Amino acid sequence: MTDLNYEEKPRSLPHSLWPAEAIAGLEKEGADALGLTLYELMLRAGEAAFNLLRQRWPHARHLLILCGHGNNGGDGYVVAGLAQSAGLTVTLIACEGSKPLPEEAEKAKAAWLAAGGIIHAPDAPWPEQIELIVDALLGTGLNRPAREPYATLIELANHHPSPVFSIDIPSGLVAANGTNPGPAIIAEATLTFIALKPGLLTGKARDHVGFLHYHALSLDQWLNSQHAPWTRVDAGSLNNWLVPRRASSHKGDNGRLVMIGGDRGTAGAIRLAAEAALRSGAGLVRVLTHMDNIGPLLTARPELMVDELNDKTMDSALEWGDVIVIGPGLGQDSWGKSALKKAEKSHKPMLWDADALNLLAIRPDKRQNRIITPHPGEAARLLNVKTIEIESDRLLAVQRLVKLYGGVVVLKGAGTIVASQQGQLAIADVGNAGMASGGMGDVLSGIIGALTGQKLSLFDAACAGCVAHGAAADRIASLRGMRGMLASDLFSQLYLYVNPEMLTPVK
Repeated sequence: MTDLNYEEKPRSLPHSLWPAEAIAGLEKEGADALGLTLYELMLRAGEAAFNLLRQRWPHARHLLILCGHGNNGGDGYVVAGLAQSAGLTVTLIACEGSKPLPEEAEKAKAAWLAAGGIIHAPDAPWPEQIELIVDALLGTGLNRPAREPYATLIELANHHPSPVFSIDIPSGLVAANGTNPGPAIIAEATLTFIALKPGLLTGKARDHVGFLHYHALSLDQWLNSQHAPWTRVDAGSLNNWLVPRRASSHKGDNGRLVMIGGDRGTAGAIRLAAEAALRSGAGLVRVLTHMDNIGPLLTARPELMVDELNDKTMDSALEWGDVIVIGPGLGQDSWGKSALKKAEKSHKPMLWDADALNLLAIRPDKRQNRIITPHPGEAARLLNVKTIEIESDRLLAVQRLVKLYGGVVVLKGAGTIVASQQGQLAIADVGNAGMASGGMGDVLSGIIGALTGQKLSLFDAACAGCVAHGAAADRIASLRGMRGMLASDLFSQLYLYVNPEMLTPVK
C-alpha cells in the first residue's frame, strides 16, 4: 500500500471551496489529468479512510460499516476489505437500490465478496461488540430527506454508544448548503476528499461533521492549478490581510471611525462596538450617541471621543470620518431614523448593523459602499421571508441579499458567510456556540469598521473581521469553556488576531 497522509489539523484544511455540484466534474477531470481511473481514486479514498480510522481509533477491533447504493458505499467496501485484511472484525450492512451500482462501487463490492466478505441486509441485527461505526451511506449528491432504509440506519447509528466516522460527508447532510432536511449522521470525525464543500462548514454542519479531516487523494498539484470560486477563511488567512505597521505610522493612517448608535438605555451596544474598533487598531473613534450615554462611555473608555447625536454633530462627524458604522443600539424611533437618513447620504465606506438593518428592511436600497451584517432573523426581514427559509439555504440567502442590497453582506451564524456584489464568497471557519450571547454582533461591527478604516477593501475587511472575531472567541473557549462567554471577553484575546505576526513564531 502507498503511504497516504491526511491532514490532521483544521487549520491545514485547504482554503479553496467548491460548490457541491462541481465535485463530480472536478474528480473526473483530476483523474483524467493524472491518468487515473475513478476506481483507482476510490481505492485511494478507501485507503485514506482506513489509515485515518486506525490512527484515530487504534483500539477498535470490531467495525460496523454501513454502505449505501452509490460510490460512497463503494468507499465503504474498500475500507471493509482493508480492515478484514488487517485482522479486524467487520460487519457490513448494505442498502440495495432500484438501479445497478455505479461501475466503481460494483467493483469494490465484488472485491469484498471475493475476499470472503459477507453483506448483511439493512434490517439485520447489529452485533453487541461494535466499537466503531463507519458511515458510507450517502454522499454529496443528497438534496432531500434520507429515505428508508437509510433513515432508520442513520437513527440507529446516532443512538448507538460507539463513535461514528463519516466518509466524505455525514449521511443526511446536504453538501451544497449544510442543511439536514431529514435525519443526519452525527459523526465524531469526517474525512472528505478532493475538495471542501460548503455543507461541511456552514449551517448544521457543526452539529454533524465532528472533527473535519481532508485528503486530496494525491491530486494536490493538479487541484492547486484550478481556480476555486469560493474560499474558506480561518486564522491562518489573517496574514493575507493584516501586515505589521510601519514604524513611522501615526493615528491618522489608521482610520477615523464614526460610530452612531446607543439610544437611551442601549449604551452597552455602542460602547462594545466602539471599544472593539479601538482594540482592532482604529486610529480615532468618534461616537455619536444619546446625551445620557456620554458620561458612562467616557468613564468606561476615555480613549473614545463621544458627542451627543444631533444634526450639527452628524454633519461634522460625517465630514471628518473615513468610515461610518451605524446601528448598534440605534433603535427604530424618530431619533434613530433621522440619524440613518443623514448617514445614508454619505458616499464613504460604511457598515450597517442591528436596528439600521431593521430600518433598511422597511426602506430597501442598494449601494456599493456598504457592508451589512445581518443575523438570520435580520436577514429574514431584509428578504421578507421566515428565518427558517434563511437557515434552509444560507448560501442562497446571502447571494439574494447581495443582489438586492449590493456591497458586501455578512450573514452571521454557525459558519458565517461573506459575499460581495463582485461574486466573491467566503465561509469563516472559526467561532463556537459560546458566541450565542448578547453583544457579539456589536463587537463584530466595531472590528470590521476598524479594519475598513485601515485601508482594507470592504470584502477583505469583512472576512478579516469575522475571522479575528471568531478566532478570539475560540481562544476564550479553549481557556475557559463556552458557557458564560461575554462579548467583552473577546477584548483580552483580540490583539493576537489583529496582529497576526504574534501568532507566527519568531525566527
